[in-house]
Amino acid sequence: MRKGIIYAAACYSAWGLFPIYFKALHSVPSVEILLHRMVWAFAFLLLVLSVRKQWAWLVDVFRQPKLLAGFAASAVLLLANWFLYIWAINNDRIVDASLGYFMTPLVNVFLGFILLKERLRTVQWGAITCAGLGVLWLSLQTGHPPWIALVLASTFGMYGLLRKTAALGALEGLSLETMILFPFALAYLTYLALNNQSVFLQAATGTQILLVAVGPITAIPLLMFAAAARRIPLATLGLMQYISPTIQLLIGVWLYHEQFSQERLLGFLGIWSGLLIYSVDSLRFSFMNKATAN
Repeated sequence: MRKGIIYAAACYSAWGLFPIYFKALHSVPSVEILLHRMVWAFAFLLLVLSVRKQWAWLVDVFRQPKLLAGFAASAVLLLANWFLYIWAINNDRIVDASLGYFMTPLVNVFLGFILLKERLRTVQWGAITCAGLGVLWLSLQTGHPPWIALVLASTFGMYGLLRKTAALGALEGLSLETMILFPFALAYLTYLALNNQSVFLQAATGTQILLVAVGPITAIPLLMFAAAARRIPLATLGLMQYISPTIQLLIGVWLYHEQFSQERLLGFLGIWSGLLIYSVDSLRFSFMNKATAN
């Protein structure tokens, strides 16, 4: 239990600090950062699989076209989520990105209702309503919906839904997704290099190291997350996930001085209220299930 909490805290804290890392790469176009993230994450995961001699699953995957198609879809969602997140950070929209990850748990509940026909409890409807009012308020204040947050929450929510129903674990799943994306990323990086458009080849050594290191920095927190999920209850893991967007929000406001007016705070309060209602109800439901089981 203690190890699981440490793994979860380390994982979510690392994800929360990602804006500082990607800000250090502001001189590199978002697309090129994304390409390097895919290539070097795949290379690092190959190394992990080789050390662990964990290859048997790969043979089975290519015998199951339906499974492969599902992971191709999740890879595309991951690609879209990664790109928008990197773009948002490097265009001074860290606060908007953090809002997306605050909204993700409620989007997951809503997607379960729409796509999996899951029944929602009255309290869950109340949580979604609070969040919806917060989004509506933010839309009225800015003249448009908070599209960055909505797209990040939707793509990550859909990604989580596909991974929830997939037959592979975290390491194997991410390895397969990056394997699918790798040829396209490598081809585009080769194209940039051949046409003298590669920032990586012209960048300082420090920037090159940061671009290569983005692979393990992407994969390691996910492996810690997988280790945490095996050791602590999902309810605890679900509450700890708010560490990441909270750190991102604080970084955006305090470190990079992004705008966070009182009007904007009201919209966030609506979404936070929904999250609080949802979290309390989830804990209550989890305790009731445990009591029934005992």
